[in-house]
Amino acid sequence: MNTNFLQTPIEYLKGVGPNRANLLKMELGIHTFQDLLNLFPNRYLDRTQYYKIAQLQQTNAEVQIIGKITHIKTVQQQRGKRLVATFVDETGTMELVWFRGHKWIKENLKINVPYVIFGKCNWFNGAFSMPHPEMELLEAHEKSIRSAMQPVYPSTEKLSNSGITNRVVNGLMQQLFLEAKNGFAESLSKPLLEQLKLLPKNEALFNIHFPKSQSLLARAQYRLKFEELFYIQLQLIRKNLLHKAKIKGYPFEKVGPLFNTFYNEHLPFELTDAQKRVIKEIRNDLGSNAQMNRLLQGDVGSGKTIVALMSMLIALDNGFQACLMAPTEILSVQHYNGLLELCNNLNTSIEILTGSTKTSKRKEIHEKLENGALDMLIGTHALLEDKVKFKNLGLAIIDEQHRFGVAQRSKLWHKNEYPPHVLVMTATPIPRTLAMSVYGDLDISVIDELPPGRKDIKTVHRFDANRLKVFRFVRDEISKGRQVYMVYPLIQESEALDYKDLMDGYESIVREFPLPKYQVSIVHGKMKPADKEIEMERFVKGQTQIMVATTVIEVGVDVPNASVMVIESAERFGLSQLHQLRGRVGRGAEQSYCILMTSHKLSADAKTRLETMVRTGDGFEIAEVDLRLRGPGDLMGTQQSGVLNLRIADIVKDSEILKIARSYAFQVLKGDPSLSLPENLPIKKTFVQLAKYKNIWNYIS
Repeated sequence: MNTNFLQTPIEYLKGVGPNRANLLKMELGIHTFQDLLNLFPNRYLDRTQYYKIAQLQQTNAEVQIIGKITHIKTVQQQRGKRLVATFVDETGTMELVWFRGHKWIKENLKINVPYVIFGKCNWFNGAFSMPHPEMELLEAHEKSIRSAMQPVYPSTEKLSNSGITNRVVNGLMQQLFLEAKNGFAESLSKPLLEQLKLLPKNEALFNIHFPKSQSLLARAQYRLKFEELFYIQLQLIRKNLLHKAKIKGYPFEKVGPLFNTFYNEHLPFELTDAQKRVIKEIRNDLGSNAQMNRLLQGDVGSGKTIVALMSMLIALDNGFQACLMAPTEILSVQHYNGLLELCNNLNTSIEILTGSTKTSKRKEIHEKLENGALDMLIGTHALLEDKVKFKNLGLAIIDEQHRFGVAQRSKLWHKNEYPPHVLVMTATPIPRTLAMSVYGDLDISVIDELPPGRKDIKTVHRFDANRLKVFRFVRDEISKGRQVYMVYPLIQESEALDYKDLMDGYESIVREFPLPKYQVSIVHGKMKPADKEIEMERFVKGQTQIMVATTVIEVGVDVPNASVMVIESAERFGLSQLHQLRGRVGRGAEQSYCILMTSHKLSADAKTRLETMVRTGDGFEIAEVDLRLRGPGDLMGTQQSGVLNLRIADIVKDSEILKIARSYAFQVLKGDPSLSLPENLPIKKTFVQLAKYKNIWNYIS
C-alpha cells in the first residue's frame, strides 16, 4: 500500500469529520490513519458463545443472547420513567430496560424479529433483566466484519461523554480496514517470517482488531510485539555499528610498563574472574580503531575502581591523558583518595578538580593539563568548564552517568581532535531487558562477582515493637569497636504519616546512647555543605559511633569500620534505594548487618520489597523485581522513559520476545549491514519510514 494512505489526516476517514477528529487528537493522540491503526485494544469480549435465557447465572459477566422482543411498555417510577421490553427465546423470558433515550429506542425497536443482545444481567425479583443492552439484528450481526471477539479500545471520560463510544471506535476501525482493502505493506523479511512462523502483516493487523479466535489473537500479538522490539533493537545495534565504523578513536596499540608494573607488583588483591573478563573487553575496544563506548555495570563493592584505574593506565602507556568524572564532590574525593593510594608506587601524576578547588590550584592544574605534565584528572562537573583543556585526552570515565545530561557529556568529546574513548560506570544494576533497550547502543560489561573475602551482609526485617532489642544489638556492635548508620526517610514530621521523623529519631537515639560514652553525628539535606562535611569527616575518622542521616549517604561514602545499617520506615524506600543504602556497610572484613525497621501496616508491594531484600544481595535480581513492581518509566526517571513508550510490547512481560528480537536484529545486520539485499527490502523501507514519520529514536543519548 502507498504509505501516504496511512499518513492521511484522521478527519478524512468516513464517519470522523472535524469535531470528532479534534477529540481523537486531544484525547488519544490520533492524528492520522496510521495512529488509528496503532490504537490497539486493551482487552477483548469473547462473543463466541451464545447463552440461552435458562442458562443465565447470577454473575456480573457480559453475555450474548439471541431472541425476540414480544412487547414494549413504559413504566412510571419515582424519578421519571423507564422503558421495558419483554425478550424471549425458546427457553425463557427476561426484561430489557432503558432509563434514557426512550423515544429513539421505541421508534427503532422491531417486534418479533431476531436480535442479538449483549450486556450484563441483573437478577431482580426472581427474574433476569439487562439494562441498556447492545443490540443488533441477527441478520446484520451475521454479515458484519465482526469477529467472534469484540475489541475494547482505550478511551477517556471526555470521549464517552461526547458520544465516541467503544462501538463508534470499533466502527471507525472497520471503516479503515474497508478503505485499506487489506493493503498493509509487509514490514519484515520472508526469512524472518518463515524462521519464526510469524503471521503476515495484513493478517496480524486484522486479528489484533477483529480476532477470529483466541489462538489467532495470540499469534497476532506476538507478531506485532516482535516487530516493535525488532525495530528498536535494529536501530540501537545499527547505531553502535555505525559509531564503530564512523567515529575513529585513538588505537592504544600497546599495554606498557605502567599497566604491567601495576598488575605484576602493586595489585592490592587478586582480580576476580569477572574483573579480568571486563578488563579484557576494554583492552580489545581500546586496541581497535573505533571509539570505545562501553557501559560498565557492577554492584556496590564489586571493584569497578581497579578496572577504571587499569583502563587509565593503558591510556597513559600510549602517551595519553585520562579523566574520571563523578556526580558529587564526596564521590570525587573518594575516587581521588582511592586512586592516589593505588598509584603510590607508580610514576604518574594525578590531581582533583571540584567546585571548591582554590583558584591558585586551579591555575596550576589547567597549565599542567595543557602541557601534558598531568596524567590523570579526577573531578566533578568542574571538568566540563571551557577553561579545562587537555593536551591529549584519550580516555574519559564517567561514574553514575544517569546524573549527567547528554549535553554535559558531549562537552568532554570536544576537548580533542578525536573523541576520547568512553567508559560509563554505574553501581545501579540495570535489569538486562532495560539495558538492552535503553543502553542498547553501548557495549555492556558486567562485573557480576564480589571480591573474595567479602562477607554477605546479613539482612533482617524487624517491626517497631522490637526496637529495644535492636538498640541492644547496636550497643553490642559498638562495644566491639564498630560504627552504625541509622537512616530516616523524612526531615520534617508529616502529620498524615506517622513515620519516625529524623529529629525525633535523633533525640531518642541520643537518649538511648548518651554522652560521654557515645558520640552521635547527624547529616541531612537542609544542612550547609560545610557542616555536612564536618559531620561526615567525624564519622569517617571514627570520632562518632553513630551516624543519623537521611538518604544523603546513599552514594559512595566508604567507611570500612561501619558494620550496621538500620533503615527506619524501610517500607517508604524503593528497592534500589534500599539496596544502595545496604551497600554502605560490608566494606570491611567484619560481618555486617542491615536491619529494616517498619510498622505493622504494610502494602503488598512493600512486603515484596522487604522479602526481596532479606532473601538476596544480588543487585541484578533486586533490579528485576524493582522493574516488575515499578515499571520501566519510573525506573529510568523521566528523561529516559520516552524510550519505553511502546504501543503493544511490554518490556517487563515480553522480555523473552525482546531477547529474540535483539538476536535476530544482530543476525540481519551481521549478514547485511546496509540492508541492501533484496530479501531485506521490506525491513529497509520500514526502517526509513519510521525514521521519517516517527521520532522514536530521539531517546538514545
